[in-house]
Amino acid sequence: MTLPDTLLSFLAAPTPNAWVVRALKHPEELLIDHANCEKKAAATAVNLLFRYAGHAELLDKMSRLAREELRHFEQVLALMKKRGVEYRSLSASLYAGRLHQHVRQQEPGRLIDTLIIGAFIEARSCERFAMIAPHLDDELGSFYRSLLKSEARHFEDYLKLARQYSPDPIDQRIAFFAEQEALAIHVDDPQFRFHSGAPAELAQVTA
Repeated sequence: MTLPDTLLSFLAAPTPNAWVVRALKHPEELLIDHANCEKKAAATAVNLLFRYAGHAELLDKMSRLAREELRHFEQVLALMKKRGVEYRSLSASLYAGRLHQHVRQQEPGRLIDTLIIGAFIEARSCERFAMIAPHLDDELGSFYRSLLKSEARHFEDYLKLARQYSPDPIDQRIAFFAEQEALAIHVDDPQFRFHSGAPAELAQVTA
């Protein structure tokens, strides 16, 4: 599947090749943190269901999204079991926190920012699935490619909801978070995670 131009242009910068190099050196962490990401995505959707109970379209979209993310979580767990990878605790990626620290506290700004961040997380996930899939074995590569359509749809749903519930245009806010998100994926993270940045030394080698 070719990624939509709207998704690629939404991201201010592509994932550095150094992230792929690092991911291939940490196959177990890739799967475990992928499972964690699916679980967290479902939890985020459910949290929005409870926090914004009066938003009818949000309820519909987030309910569907939560079910789909949990299904993906189950699929990753099944792959891990098949490969003898034990699901274990991993420290959280710093990526989401780097974005959420900029969320406005007053409504509707809080909701709009949260939805915009959701769109960036889904778009980046989709881009990384597409980027790493050709380097994986047939089973895992096929699985990651199968996720592209749903991840792209989740990106579109989050962005559509952000525009729908904002009383003002959100282009400037999107541009702000695009800059923050691009910075987040280039940070020299000490540990590999699905959304981590790339080590500076690898980024130099593979640039």
